[in-house]
Amino acid sequence: MKHETFFRKHPVFTAEEFNDHLAALGKTGPRTRESLLNYHRNTGHIILIRRGLYAVVPIGADPDSYPVDPFLVAAKLTADAVLSYHTALEVHGYAYSIREHLTYSSARPVSPVTFRSHVFRGARFPQQLCRAGKVDLGVTAVDRVGLTVRVTSIERTLVDVLDRPALSGSWEEIWRSLEAIEFFDLDKVVEYALLLGNATTIAKVGFYLEQHRESLMVEENHLTPLRDHRPRQPHYMDSSNRKSGKVVADWNLVVPVDLVERTWGEVL
Repeated sequence: MKHETFFRKHPVFTAEEFNDHLAALGKTGPRTRESLLNYHRNTGHIILIRRGLYAVVPIGADPDSYPVDPFLVAAKLTADAVLSYHTALEVHGYAYSIREHLTYSSARPVSPVTFRSHVFRGARFPQQLCRAGKVDLGVTAVDRVGLTVRVTSIERTLVDVLDRPALSGSWEEIWRSLEAIEFFDLDKVVEYALLLGNATTIAKVGFYLEQHRESLMVEENHLTPLRDHRPRQPHYMDSSNRKSGKVVADWNLVVPVDLVERTWGEVL
């Protein structure tokens, strides 16, 4: 098959990528592309995920049941997609539980996409990163089934999940996931937290690092710049879910009691 090499190297691909492949073969024009894509769809060799996005099905496999890697789907939804928040924890192998909702970050996310049992939602890059021209700060590339996938580093992910907890599950889920990570480059954590410029987020990062001071080898020089940018008055850890909690004066945070006392540890 003329296009077998392309399909083998691109288990999930966009129409633009297929177009580039055809152009390299000297074949151009939307009619050529569409007729070939329709042919391979009709023969069950590829399946449509959403408009302009396809997955390859090996010859002899059932198109309706052949598993498609959801992380590759999320990574291809926009040209600048970066797997982030809880999804980044999953890619790095640290998520406490696996979710069927996947999150990617982008300058212009597409509307939510549902494919089989998974829902893919985009989050806009933080405005402060866009203004500073640093949306790629703390973004790393990993290999997944032969494709390069962009994902936030564990340092950026630590800050991101604390910044927008709604994208990562419960506080217990966040804490259990982060506590599976044994080492962070703390200078990078502090740098990224300060760049976001959100006092509440900075305080949450400081609170997490101080709570894990011994295990993560946190020094005072990591905490001081965070403490200098904490809120002036107590803020809830999650402004959209203002549950009663304990005021941690050192960070001006209202922290849920189960996070302060880590009550879930009692049932391990």
